[in-house]
Amino acid sequence: MEASKDISRLIEIMAALRNPETGCPWDVVQTFETIKPYTIEEAYEVSDAIERNDMDDLCDELGDLLLQVVFHARMAEEAGEFSFGDVVEAITRKMIRRHPHVFARSDADTPDAVKKQWDDIKQAEKRERAERRAKRGISADFKAGFLGSVQRSFPALTEALKLQERAAKVGFDWSAPEPILDKIEEEIGELRVALAEGDQAKVSDELGDLIFAVVNIGRHVKTDPEQSLRGTNTKFRRRFNHIETVLDAGGETLEAASLERMEEIWQAAKAIERQLG
Repeated sequence: MEASKDISRLIEIMAALRNPETGCPWDVVQTFETIKPYTIEEAYEVSDAIERNDMDDLCDELGDLLLQVVFHARMAEEAGEFSFGDVVEAITRKMIRRHPHVFARSDADTPDAVKKQWDDIKQAEKRERAERRAKRGISADFKAGFLGSVQRSFPALTEALKLQERAAKVGFDWSAPEPILDKIEEEIGELRVALAEGDQAKVSDELGDLIFAVVNIGRHVKTDPEQSLRGTNTKFRRRFNHIETVLDAGGETLEAASLERMEEIWQAAKAIERQLG
């Protein structure tokens, strides 16, 4: 079997891999649950390629992510639920429906008007989906209340951001960033108390409150906390690598170096970054 730019070839390959008699022993035994972590991982690797502006890697990682979609669709088809074609049809129908200003007639001619139109259509789709589930006898209590549309499967930082954005839609929100900074200081104080008491459960709880408040300030200053943290992670990697490089050049090792020595090199790395702008 040869490579091809036609999506049908990828679908054929997945079908062959899942064949119970002649397929790959690993692929055959996979389920939605066992594949789910790989799907999440591939999405992060796409994000990483974009962050590094590596277009060659991005092409490769998008292929890996597409494979995950084909994999899930194949398992669903085997279970008699839906096929890859149904997935494509569903998203094309959705995009056409949510863009009447492009594919039909609509008065939405500004970004804000388009966003409101998108949200209105999305709410209508949710009602229709709930009706379909009810007809199939599927319980609707898998989501609860106004915040039920926020997926629990999101990374915790993203879930916090989505919960805050959702609550803000009905006015449950801070009016400015400054009070949130006060809240952050309050949470730091409560964390100090928990640490002093030595109550690990309370420490965990107060730390969560602090992080939630930090996410909130990010939202108010229009900075995605997930992306901000990823940027800091990259910076930490770069500076720590500098420590390792300098130590290695001097015949030293990370294990043998003192904290003071590593901090000295860390500060030097920061100074270099400032000089480079």
